[in-house]
Amino acid sequence: MTLKMKLMTAALASVVSVPAFAEEVKIGVPTWTGAQAIAYVLGEVVTTRIGGTVDYVPGNNATIFQAMDQGEGDIDVHPDVWLPNQESFTKQYVDEAGTVTLSTNPYQGNQGFCVSKDFAAANDITDIADLGRPDVAALMDSDGNGLGEMWIGAPGWASANVNEVKVRDYGLLDFIEPIRAEEAVKTARIKDSIAKGEGYAFYCYEPHAVWYMFDVVMLTEPAFDPEKYIMVQPSDDADWYEKSMVATKDDLKQVQIAWSNSLPERAPAIAEFFANFQLTADDVSSLAFEISANGREPSDVAAEWVAANSDRVDAMLGL
Repeated sequence: MTLKMKLMTAALASVVSVPAFAEEVKIGVPTWTGAQAIAYVLGEVVTTRIGGTVDYVPGNNATIFQAMDQGEGDIDVHPDVWLPNQESFTKQYVDEAGTVTLSTNPYQGNQGFCVSKDFAAANDITDIADLGRPDVAALMDSDGNGLGEMWIGAPGWASANVNEVKVRDYGLLDFIEPIRAEEAVKTARIKDSIAKGEGYAFYCYEPHAVWYMFDVVMLTEPAFDPEKYIMVQPSDDADWYEKSMVATKDDLKQVQIAWSNSLPERAPAIAEFFANFQLTADDVSSLAFEISANGREPSDVAAEWVAANSDRVDAMLGL
């Protein structure tokens, strides 16, 4: 081997032996199970297929969007942006500030209010207006205050604000008490009410584990009418409740991920994967079911899903 060839070989070996710096990402994790499932699927692909490092950061919508807007890497991605529910955030940070990017590969979501199938059948409950019947409300009153309880969402959820307005504008406030609590409280109450044969109504949506966990039915509502759906979120106006009017079913939702515009500079391979990422509503429901109903760790469920869907993951990675 000539001296020139030896030097070239040594130079090549030194280049190959230099470790590449692992890309890093911090994934926001909202409280609802579907978002947790998606967060861990994102993280599993980043760690096992891209070779990056991941931190999971709990937070509500406002916290996650603010961190993405700042672009300092405190939180880089929101795994489950429901539109138009979270439109006040996307208008502020995607449309106006231009600091956050939305995926163009959404899945479809459907929102409404549910009761158990047995409760619905026994009391001829099919429509949201039926919850305003005094006999039905009495069967949903577990604390004896004269009002039936209905879970409208968790604290910090934009959808809970919409549902609070709906309860008022559907004329249910004289019969129904809107309750905000963490989703685990709602799930436990569904299970308890079914076991005891009691009435209970709750905000429900697809995809979600609840469809695998219990026999429930979504009540009908007046068909979506944009003229009767005027929602002002608290982030837009302190008088949001008075200025809002929602007397119609929500339109079908577009649900996607969002990430900080600073991410492509810091982690280009991860950002490219996020741009190609896509799940279906059925994917999210089944993932959420494994976490909620079977009590499995989100990381284990995500790892199993990624292993079982390697072809789809390859496509998202452009392989």
